[in-house]
Amino acid sequence: MRVAIVGATGMVGEVMLKVLAERAFPVTELYPVASERSVGKEIQYAGKSHTVIGLAQAVSLKPDLAIFSAGGNTSLEWAPKFAEVGTTVIDNSSAWRMDPTKKLIVPEINAAALTENDKIIANPNCSTIQLVMILAPLHAKYKMKRVVVSTYQSVSGTGVKAVQQLENEIAGTEGEMAYPYPINRNALPHCDVFLENGYTKEEMKLAREPQKILDDRTFSITATAVRIPTSGGHSESVNVEFENDFNLEDVRRLLHETPGVVVQDNPETNTYPMPVYAHDKDDVFVGRIRRDETQPNSLNLWIVADNLRKGAATNAIQIAEYLAGKQLL
Repeated sequence: MRVAIVGATGMVGEVMLKVLAERAFPVTELYPVASERSVGKEIQYAGKSHTVIGLAQAVSLKPDLAIFSAGGNTSLEWAPKFAEVGTTVIDNSSAWRMDPTKKLIVPEINAAALTENDKIIANPNCSTIQLVMILAPLHAKYKMKRVVVSTYQSVSGTGVKAVQQLENEIAGTEGEMAYPYPINRNALPHCDVFLENGYTKEEMKLAREPQKILDDRTFSITATAVRIPTSGGHSESVNVEFENDFNLEDVRRLLHETPGVVVQDNPETNTYPMPVYAHDKDDVFVGRIRRDETQPNSLNLWIVADNLRKGAATNAIQIAEYLAGKQLL
């Protein structure tokens, strides 16, 4: 299994390499790929040193699999070039997510839709992944009508520049700004760029991507995405209105039995999901499970996950594991 990691020197790329090793993915040859300024650098993987190469060289090597985390423009230009030489691409950017000819995959939910003809596969937005991991089993049983989600997203979702901004502000030192305002001791209701409808791109991803993943447009989602001064882990406050009523114990049991989901829900012991618990873990954590007392058939939830792992790297590698297991590579 010859595997290229495109964006190997970036924040998500580094986590991808870590997760590949942890999960013992069957890599026979690793090609770390990055922009020209990083070509020639050495990275460590599985106890060996590997030299970073450029995109053109990586395409010429015709790897079996290329996992991208290098930005939308790079993916739009280079993913088709890899696909043309027979490489299967799993892309972590937003470039292909809403393309009707491409699959948008969370393995626990819709991996069975994949075939050997899917040469460019989209990895969903980090906030979307943790949201649909919880919504999918609930929707299957109770049928969602409307979802209202507010996110509390860590600076690592923006990238290393934003993490550095937060660290600089905590230390009281001057530095480059990733955001238009300070992030320390602050909350920015501004994730990604604003669109003509007044929502940000992040908010519209949350509205549209779950419908595609669940292959169902009978429910609607509205979102407000907020950046907060945590270094890792995204949190979401979610209100769901269902067509059918539910029993809270049944909801907890259903979520507890869902692979990849951990229920942390005991107010008596102050047990609830937090980013510090989710750090470096692949599960999605859910708690504060309670009935919305203001309207029928409605539920409130609090969802937390490590945005660099299940929200990005781990989900992509789980897709690769499914493809390998089904001999689709």
